[in-house]
Amino acid sequence: MMQEKVAQAPGSASGEGPMLLALRGVGKVFSNGVAALSDVNLTIRDGDFLSLLGPSGCGKSTALRLIAGLSTPTSGLLDWRGSGFDRSNIGFVFQEPTLLPWADVFDNVWLPLRLKGVSRAKAAPAVMEMLARVHLTGFENAVPRELSGGMKMRVSIARAMVTKPRVLLMDEPFAALDEITRFKLNNDLLELWQGERFTVVFVTHSVFESVFLSNRVVVMAARPGRVFSEFAVAAPYPRDEAFRTSPVYAALCRQASDVLIGAINSTAGPHHDGH
Repeated sequence: MMQEKVAQAPGSASGEGPMLLALRGVGKVFSNGVAALSDVNLTIRDGDFLSLLGPSGCGKSTALRLIAGLSTPTSGLLDWRGSGFDRSNIGFVFQEPTLLPWADVFDNVWLPLRLKGVSRAKAAPAVMEMLARVHLTGFENAVPRELSGGMKMRVSIARAMVTKPRVLLMDEPFAALDEITRFKLNNDLLELWQGERFTVVFVTHSVFESVFLSNRVVVMAARPGRVFSEFAVAAPYPRDEAFRTSPVYAALCRQASDVLIGAINSTAGPHHDGH
C-alpha cells in the first residue's frame, strides 16, 4: 500500500505519526453537476505537514473545505481518529487574510477567543504570545490598512493559531505575495509548526513551496479532482536557506514537477488513488 510506504519514508520527519484523518472514497459533486472530487483516498497523520499540489480545478480547495466541515461530501466519508473529532480544533487560513478592517491587530487575533467567550483581558497573554510567534510584536495597535500584504497574512495565521488548534488548514495563503515575502513566511511557518507540532494541510500550486515545507506531498489531478500520486520529501528539518539552494532540494523539486506534469496530462481514466 503506497500510502504506508510514503508515510514511513526515511527523513520524512513526522510522517510516522498515528492516523488523524482518512478520506475514504470521498466525492463531491456541485449542484451544477461539476464533479469537484471523485473517489479520493487519503490518510493524514498526526504531525504531518502535508501539501496538496495540483493545477487549478483539481479540487484542492474543495478537499480542504470538506476537512474543515465547511462543506459535506456527496459520497464517501471523512474518518477522524477516535469518536467524533471536535472541529473547534481546526484553524483555517484562507487565500485572502479576511481581517476585520475596522479592528486593530490585537482585536483581529482575539476574535476566535472572543467568540468562545474569552474576555479581552484573559485573552491578552495568548494573543501577545501568538503575535510574537509570527514576528508582529509592537504591531498590536495597527489596523489592517497600515500593514503590508505579508503582515496581514501573519495576522491571519496568528488568528488561526491563537486557539492552539490541532489541525491548521491553509488555502494558498502566500500565493499573492512577492517571492521574498513568501520565502520569509515559509520559513516562519515551519518554525511555528516545529515549535507547536500541530498538523498542517497546505494547498498550493507551487512545486517549490510544497517541497520546501512538506514532509509529504499529495499531487492531485483534475476532471474529476482526484489523488494522482504522493511522495515523501525525504529531507530533515529544520529547513533553511542552505536547503533551499541545495542539490537535494533541486532534485526533489524536479521529482515533484515530473509528477505534476503527469497529473496535468492525465485523463479521467484509471488512476492511482494513493492505496
